[in-house]
Amino acid sequence: MDQDMKKVGSVTLIVIAILALLILSVVLINTWRMSPDAISESKPVSRNVDGTKAATNLATAISYRTVSTDPDDPGFAAFREWLPTAYPGVHATMDLQVLGGGTLLYKWAGSDSAAKPVLLTGHYDVVPVNPGTIEDWSFEPFAGTVSDDYIWGRGALDNKSAVIAMLEAAEALIETGFQPKQTIYFSFGHDEELGGNEGAASVVQYFQNEGIRLAWSLDEGSYVLDDIFPGLEHPVASINVAEKGYVSLLIKAKGAGGHSSMPPRETAVGTLAKAIVKIQDNPLPGGFSGVSASMFEELAPHLGFSQRMLFANRWLFGSLLEGELSKTPSTNAMLRTTTAPTMLSGSIKQNILPTEAVATVNFRIHPRDSVESVQAYVEGLVASENIDVEVLDGRGTPPSAVASDESEGYSVIAQSLKDAFGTIIVLPGLTIAGTDSKHYSKVADDAYRINPFIVGPDDTARFHGIDERMSIKNMEKGVTAFMLLMERL
Repeated sequence: MDQDMKKVGSVTLIVIAILALLILSVVLINTWRMSPDAISESKPVSRNVDGTKAATNLATAISYRTVSTDPDDPGFAAFREWLPTAYPGVHATMDLQVLGGGTLLYKWAGSDSAAKPVLLTGHYDVVPVNPGTIEDWSFEPFAGTVSDDYIWGRGALDNKSAVIAMLEAAEALIETGFQPKQTIYFSFGHDEELGGNEGAASVVQYFQNEGIRLAWSLDEGSYVLDDIFPGLEHPVASINVAEKGYVSLLIKAKGAGGHSSMPPRETAVGTLAKAIVKIQDNPLPGGFSGVSASMFEELAPHLGFSQRMLFANRWLFGSLLEGELSKTPSTNAMLRTTTAPTMLSGSIKQNILPTEAVATVNFRIHPRDSVESVQAYVEGLVASENIDVEVLDGRGTPPSAVASDESEGYSVIAQSLKDAFGTIIVLPGLTIAGTDSKHYSKVADDAYRINPFIVGPDDTARFHGIDERMSIKNMEKGVTAFMLLMERL
């Protein structure tokens, strides 16, 4: 009997060893197959870009106060009046309309009237500067200071740099006598930071009224990311092919009112607190599908061996991989609809029990989800006789359609970036915040989102933050990229 048991045990160990070797072989083969195609080292294409002029004009643009929360500021009109003096060729060549109270729509007529036009976009409104942080800025945020090879101030990154880079590129090409084959429209929004509901929406209405259908549009939404992803040798240009949706839910908890000296076992605030914790501890399901899968599948081959092994063998390491990616806010946002409690309200006085406590929870909706599915999911978690779930203002913004990463437009943008920046990795991505493309995509076959500027780890906190800046070298690259793109049209 003992001999038989030993034989069975030996056979079992052999089988386990064989299975382990098979699994290891599959893992290694899959990892080897995911090795990247060789990236040919390439030198950037140069264009005769006047970096000093671009920097000076960006600095001047920054000096006009165009804060989104103060649309009546004379800085908006002053900025629009300054543009023809800075770009006389653009204004002599292109038709210009001011729509929606301040959004600029330029038309650069192409030589082929039968070709579908394209739309290049940016916005010149900026977010406010927190008065309590003024002293933390290296330079006054609306002075438009050029120092240490940087242009400093609000709008340097988001998004006056893109507006100025496009105008610099167009002006330079016009001076050479260039005319695009496809008609190019430029839309420069004045209320993007407020949702573009007057500016970009009016541009879309104009196109619809005129029966104009765009081949594609290009907006902000990503950058050429350098040293953002650990283990990558080259910068990554993420041409974002989709944009997350947006909805805020009101979580309303009911309770007995009265004096705080005689509270019930659980107040409305306590009920609400438990609901918020439950919502936060149970995020919407994530996963590798759709645009998220496309992005990581194209990024993974360029990662280190151990990281590549995980991506190449998601059948084995999928849960581990998703768990690790979910620990980092930026990659977590690529995988799922995100959950962010942002606002709370309760009693009007410290010693009064509220009959209702309310939390606002903001969700950025992944393309696999919808406004309705997010609400249903949260209701399934917390709705009860004491908890109601409502959509703030009765509406949200659905996620965008997913643009093709195999279209001519995507190819034109990708090649222009490669020519401008040299050796880079280009892949499709997902914009996790909001842009005016939620409007423009209604009249474009495909909507893409990237600004042709290098962004590194030191830059991320400067968006809407302190010491926003753009290097002169970066401006030169941006102008070059836009020139190359326009030439390809």
